[in-house]
Amino acid sequence: MKTLNKISQKSISPEDALNLLKKGNARFVDNLQLHRNLLEQVNDTRDGQWPMAAIVSCMDSRTSAELIFDQGLGDVFSIRLAGAVISDNVLGSLEYACNVAGSKFIVVLGHSKCGAIKGACDKVEMGNLTGLLNKITPSVYAEKTIKHNRTSSNPEFVEAVTHIHTERSVQAIMEQSHILRNMILNGEIGIVGALYDVETGVVTFLENTLVIGRENFREQHEAIAV
Repeated sequence: MKTLNKISQKSISPEDALNLLKKGNARFVDNLQLHRNLLEQVNDTRDGQWPMAAIVSCMDSRTSAELIFDQGLGDVFSIRLAGAVISDNVLGSLEYACNVAGSKFIVVLGHSKCGAIKGACDKVEMGNLTGLLNKITPSVYAEKTIKHNRTSSNPEFVEAVTHIHTERSVQAIMEQSHILRNMILNGEIGIVGALYDVETGVVTFLENTLVIGRENFREQHEAIAV
């Protein structure tokens, strides 16, 4: 499997990048990962990198983006922190990935049984973790359908909050970075939220959050905000 270079990266459209990630996850689930000579890829990337996508995911040890999407060295930027929360540092990293390094797609990847989501549901306070969990708390309050046992002991509640948090994270990127917003609206890059199931390995893409270009922005943006 050849490593991406400047020419091959440029030829990939946002739609292509999304399809490559979808196909990679299908291979991962079926245990049919592509054969890669990693040492060769080390050599191929020694003078530069041309990743096709940037993936914001949780630091959870089960959610390595390169493995989940069956990608090799130099294929994706991987931004990982608890809860996949969006901060200024994450936005800056995404702006570099897309506006400087040429990546064509952004995925915000939440996952099932997320410890950070559980902590936010339980209103955990502990040192610097408190501030991080506070970024998830609005999604806890936004979940209105579950009336009883709104804690981490209720798997249904945790998954519902995870879904909302992922949608809101996509919205936050669009609202808080004019650089990324303009690139998305101009069709230069795309963005989508997705959820990874730690039991099956399957990534479910949240189609209501997918934005590539102006034509579907209003519809998708309104769907996220509801």
